[in-house]
Amino acid sequence: MPDSESSTETEPNRTAAGSSDPQDIHSIAVTVEDVVTALEANLRVDRRAVLRITPPFAGRMRARLHVDGGEGAYDGDIQPIHIDPENLVSDVPAYPAADETAEPDDDPGTHRRRHTDRVSEWRETVRNRLTETVTVPHNGESLALRVLQLG
Repeated sequence: MPDSESSTETEPNRTAAGSSDPQDIHSIAVTVEDVVTALEANLRVDRRAVLRITPPFAGRMRARLHVDGGEGAYDGDIQPIHIDPENLVSDVPAYPAADETAEPDDDPGTHRRRHTDRVSEWRETVRNRLTETVTVPHNGESLALRVLQLG
């Protein structure tokens, strides 16, 4: 006679809220602005912004903007997955440096407007180059994920 508890037990890598196995993920949803912001932060300042997937894992997960190392120690054996925003953009364009947008006879206001316009163009280019798939290394394995854009 089967044990009555065995019919209600979950698989070893599953909980009621999800799985401990990142291989269960088939797609991630990312906010386009989170990808642009993370990539720009990495190119402009000395921080490492990522898109983070936090366990427990399921088929479709949300990857949110996060500063790598900003969470301190993570409770539990299962670690979050960090995705470099460069991996979510095909052919990342060079970020416009202020020196590159200056013209010899510019007054500060004209230069500021030109630089702001170039940065806006860069952001729009990045928005249009988001990938449809991404391969992410995690714990010595590769995760091939479909990328779903939000916003």
